Amino acid sequence: MTLYTDRFFVLTGGPGSGKTTLVSALAEAGHATSVEAGRGVIKDQAAIGGTGLPWHGRALFAELMLSWEMRSHAIAGEASGPVWFDRGVPDVIGYARLVALPVPAHFERAAREFRYNRQVFILPHWPEIFTQDSERRQDEDEARRTHAAMIESYAACGYDLVEVPRAPVAERLAFVLERSRQP
Repeated sequence: MTLYTDRFFVLTGGPGSGKTTLVSALAEAGHATSVEAGRGVIKDQAAIGGTGLPWHGRALFAELMLSWEMRSHAIAGEASGPVWFDRGVPDVIGYARLVALPVPAHFERAAREFRYNRQVFILPHWPEIFTQDSERRQDEDEARRTHAAMIESYAACGYDLVEVPRAPVAERLAFVLERSRQP
């Protein structure tokens, strides 16, 4: 059972590269989008005093992100038309490698089964817009290493990476829509 669709587009990259801002612009333009797993899991776990946080239990955090991404994929399958994802299943593999966790076989199986458009948009590290907040505690070095981990993870999963230029949001929006051939 391979859950693959050409209409699922992923935006990935390190923290603070403008992914969520671009996903918000896509939503404002009327496109279906998903919520980033990492931020969602952190907010949920913090709200209940849970231990599935990257600074408490990285393995549990990775498992929760994987479940979130698989559920987001399933929900998107019920929508018609293109869907834009703020990260995808291969991000969880990249995260595991970044924090020196072993990559369980079921993570790799999920990456094979829950597929996206072959063209994945990666946003480069952008020091001028990078900020930390209550969910984003990574420093700039980790943001750069995350970007590199996502390149490695998506390439290993058979995706073609398209770098989104550092530009104002409207230009980035036009770029991804043009490259994905979406109106």
